[in-house]
Amino acid sequence: MTTSDFTIINNNQSPNLTPDGSTNLSSDKTKTLLTLRIIENLLIAAFLLTSIIIIAFSKNSNLAIYGVIILCVILVLFIINRQVFQDSQKLVYQYEVNRKAEIYTYLLNNNAWQVNNFTPVKAKALQYCQDLIDDYKRIRNLSRNIYYLLQITTVVFSGITPILVLVDKIESGQTWLKWLPVICPAIASILASIVTSFPFQKNWVAANTAVELLEAEQEKFILGVTPPYRFYDIADELQQQQKASQSLEYFIQQVNSIHLQQVQQSSEATGEKKEASAAKESQPAESAA
Repeated sequence: MTTSDFTIINNNQSPNLTPDGSTNLSSDKTKTLLTLRIIENLLIAAFLLTSIIIIAFSKNSNLAIYGVIILCVILVLFIINRQVFQDSQKLVYQYEVNRKAEIYTYLLNNNAWQVNNFTPVKAKALQYCQDLIDDYKRIRNLSRNIYYLLQITTVVFSGITPILVLVDKIESGQTWLKWLPVICPAIASILASIVTSFPFQKNWVAANTAVELLEAEQEKFILGVTPPYRFYDIADELQQQQKASQSLEYFIQQVNSIHLQQVQQSSEATGEKKEASAAKESQPAESAA
């Protein structure tokens, strides 16, 4: 997204604010996103149901062929629906960023310099911040889901081990049951090692902290509620422009500072992990000497 793109949005497709502060276009697109999300869930349900039917009636070759065809059609519709959803989501994000950037315009009674020069640049800065927020949200959600999944799976495999030991004592005649009391604890041990080796919880907490800090800084920049970002109450137009440029520069510096701080923490954690591994490897060598 370039500055010229935001200028086109401002000049040709400037959204009208509703009483609740949203835009008509944004509201319509939000409804569209909800509809597309429902269609996506229905397609996933249809895919799973068709797969179950194919497995249940796999002996019927004709039914299996029709089922495979239906699965292919569902998969194509899912891909198309997903692409339309992503395009609509990008359009909503663009208009939301543009709406946030235009708040000062209404505070300054549509000052010509504000509309033509500062608003597109501010929209670009907000887009940069929003991209970082979205990236950290993806990291947060992925790390949190993996951490919970591994923890729950470890607990389940550890908990069913005593039950499997009792089942093994029953004369069931199933040889594969005898291996379960050995396999399940091994899987639980592997999963526990993965959790301790990879800092999923730490990454989740760090990404969540970055999201909170970036969103707070973004809101202060949008609303101009702190001294570094407040310039709409300055009477002189030249001083107002200078203060606006300073607030934009300060915002970019703050966003980069938060981002680089998280990157530095990740680098330090990686370095500490390598040093700990090196120390563990050196201990057996010293013992052997």
